[in-house]
Amino acid sequence: MAFTLHGIPVSRGIVIGRVHLLASAALEVPHYLVVLGTVEEEVARLDEAIATVVNELYQLQSALPADAPAEFAALVDLHRLILQDPLLSEEPVRLIRERRYNAEWALTTQLQAVVEQFEEMDDEYIASRRADVEQVVDRVLKVLTGSAHSLSLVAAEAELEADAARRDGKEIDLDPMIVIAHDISPADMLQFKKQVFAGFATDLGSLTAHTAILAKSFDIPAVVGLGQASRLLRQDECVIVDGDAGVLIVDPSPIVLDEYRLRKRDLELAHEKLKRLARMQTRTLDDQSIELYANIELPDDCAFADEVGAAGIGLFRTEFLFMTRDSMPDEDEQFEAYRRVVVAMTGRPVTIRTLDIGADKTPDAARLEFGSNVFNTTNPALGLRAIRFCLAEPQMFLIQLRAILRAAAFGPVKLLIPMIAHPQEVDAALVLIATAKGQLDARGVAYDRNLAVGGMIEIPAAALSLAMFAKRLDFFSIGTNDLIQYTLAIDRTDNAVAHLYDPLHPAILQLIAQTIATSTRLGIPVSVCGEMAGDPMLARLLLGLGLRQFSMHPAQLLAVKYEVLRSDIAACETLARKILAAGEPDRIRVLVDRLRAA
Repeated sequence: MAFTLHGIPVSRGIVIGRVHLLASAALEVPHYLVVLGTVEEEVARLDEAIATVVNELYQLQSALPADAPAEFAALVDLHRLILQDPLLSEEPVRLIRERRYNAEWALTTQLQAVVEQFEEMDDEYIASRRADVEQVVDRVLKVLTGSAHSLSLVAAEAELEADAARRDGKEIDLDPMIVIAHDISPADMLQFKKQVFAGFATDLGSLTAHTAILAKSFDIPAVVGLGQASRLLRQDECVIVDGDAGVLIVDPSPIVLDEYRLRKRDLELAHEKLKRLARMQTRTLDDQSIELYANIELPDDCAFADEVGAAGIGLFRTEFLFMTRDSMPDEDEQFEAYRRVVVAMTGRPVTIRTLDIGADKTPDAARLEFGSNVFNTTNPALGLRAIRFCLAEPQMFLIQLRAILRAAAFGPVKLLIPMIAHPQEVDAALVLIATAKGQLDARGVAYDRNLAVGGMIEIPAAALSLAMFAKRLDFFSIGTNDLIQYTLAIDRTDNAVAHLYDPLHPAILQLIAQTIATSTRLGIPVSVCGEMAGDPMLARLLLGLGLRQFSMHPAQLLAVKYEVLRSDIAACETLARKILAAGEPDRIRVLVDRLRAA
């Protein structure tokens, strides 16, 4: 019987294929009391299972392909560290010895205790790390129960089948495999490099979970947060994963299948056509030049940015270099990462944002070094994050500033300070930049003495007092994601209020328009680097508001470029003025649709 499940879209695209269920061992394990004389044997069985998983993780890490995303090694390291934590390595042993629980029962009992601790923490990043603990325990349970299997085995079997078919001269027409799971560990995610797996969907997950981040890096359709998908679906059942709409369609009818096949083909053809635009100049119909930059998280993302013809890097989110590791990267490690990006861009400008952690992005290394209590505030989004945290830890900040300054000796670099709200924050940051320069002078190390310094406009206070910051900074970048969140008092990670997150709210449009107009009047370059910049439906509106520099995920760049190439600035400005004057959201949406269709 056909039905549809709704979840969270984390990676775009459409895939039609067959279900491969990746069952969770924790859902059903045996519970019994071990015989008194065999307690130590049961402890040894648990220890052996943990050692097996540790060895598997070592093998996975050593077998990483050269083109694997850099964060994979760190994620495997994290899972190995979790296994070594006394909460999982020692507490289950105590339950076996004191209560005579069997190993599976002891491990799942302790897992529940750990999960309850996570649930008491009001922090999105910590909540997403709960999934890592569950994934590690699941691997150990599969070894204990004898149900251990991995996606690599499935992939290998499929490849052997394909090879046999080729040798026999048969046509190969294997349906794509779509993994359906309660959750997927980063170690299992490695297997998505195999062409056998074309998409996935999970019961758990959020936009900040590792599976979501890695799905984007693989560019495969994915939906998370479906609730009960792994229990409702059957092995080999036909499904459609719509990563654009965030839905999973089970046992689709022939009509629905035909519709989605057509949509998939249209998307592929449209994508191929857009590729032709990569090396074209980005100019409007009335011959105005527009600059389209790429947002990146890691140095390896530069290849994608170059492939789509980005004018440079408009936002390098450096906090991803700090994620899923147990120590903070030192100056040389950061310098090498930044230098790689600068060199890869071959003379095109690179904007490096200083560390923006706190709220939903708090690296494990920062918690270990500075203490979890620093970040576990009642409302992390309004607490010690971004430039506030960096100024509170000046030695850490100086390490990053020196690394950025050194990388700037290899090509054009701009430094971007996130979450500015008070002039004294900018003044303090500028003092530390000067200090970092002095330290490099003392060491005789080359750097860019004229490094441009800008600020992110993502708090209403900054947008409303722009002239004050223009005296201190060289450029501005509007971060629409947080600007919307802070203006509308909406936590965009909270499903209960996510429907109120509206980039076309009249207040948002007024703040963006005012920021662009004031920057232009003061002669300060301004860009937009939030999700609005990568939305093709809003490209003409932003052009009409005066924006000339966009920065977005590389996957969005060519679609936005297409809109720019067929736009006339004068016509965009006329309708943009009407949109600003409209006031009512419904009227605004009608005019935005008219603007795009023009």
